[in-house]
Amino acid sequence: MLFPIRCFSCNKCIAQLYSKYQFLLLSNIDIPKIFEILKIKRQCCKRMFLGHVELIDEIINQNI
Repeated sequence: MLFPIRCFSCNKCIAQLYSKYQFLLLSNIDIPKIFEILKIKRQCCKRMFLGHVELIDEIINQNI
């Protein structure tokens, strides 16, 4: 599905960081270093990035 706009636990806005996160992830940078670059310190916000699964392509390809 789509990446959430806010963290479910602390309500911090995180959606604007997702495209930078994907770019850094594809650049083969370690995940702890990515969080340091993006200044994500809370465990709950890190969980939102690490636990996200991109399913929109699979949903679009299904014939309903």
